[in-house]
Amino acid sequence: MATSDYFGSYARFETVSKKEAAVLVGADNLVGDVYGIVFLVEEGVKIAWLKNRFDKFVGHFDAEVSRRLSLCEAHDMELNAVLSFVAYTESPEPGHYWGEMALVCYTRKNKDAFDAFVRNLAVRIGNGVRPDVDLGEQGVSQVIESGGEWTPAKLIPLPKRSAGTAMIKSRRSASERMIEQARKGNKGCYVLSWAMILAAVAAAIFGLKACGVF
Repeated sequence: MATSDYFGSYARFETVSKKEAAVLVGADNLVGDVYGIVFLVEEGVKIAWLKNRFDKFVGHFDAEVSRRLSLCEAHDMELNAVLSFVAYTESPEPGHYWGEMALVCYTRKNKDAFDAFVRNLAVRIGNGVRPDVDLGEQGVSQVIESGGEWTPAKLIPLPKRSAGTAMIKSRRSASERMIEQARKGNKGCYVLSWAMILAAVAAAIFGLKACGVF
């Protein structure tokens, strides 16, 4: 639901190609990371693209979601997206990565409370919990009154997986948590975490093959 001061929803994003999207499985894109939204005009249509914290484009929304986000921008709202999961679908060949973001947009007059709300939301999503971000007027009031400490009790389930789709990551694993330590200067954690991530991705793709998908 959108109010004059807030818009929240989960939305699917797409990637350009399997090769370019492979970065999503690595160390620079963790479940619970907060992304910026940048608009680019493509063939006369304004499309919302996602930028990670390292200023790299990782994917884009469809025209409908982009249009809704563009309206939020026009109303001078802060636009935030939190990575909820990354998936891989083998069809059509050669396969592609995609995922879902929790969108949280709010007016700057409520910035402090909702900045805190986004930080708390990101932690919960990183733990594999998907709070309902479609707050409505009552939820918006609770966020503001609590200074961003209130979080929704209602949860949104992961979408049903279609045949030929593997969930690559939907929460921060032990290896991904090690990445945060690596970013603080522990190089050994960084190398080990990369190895664990690649092993997890390989296992997910192998699972599709073992089921006769490939």
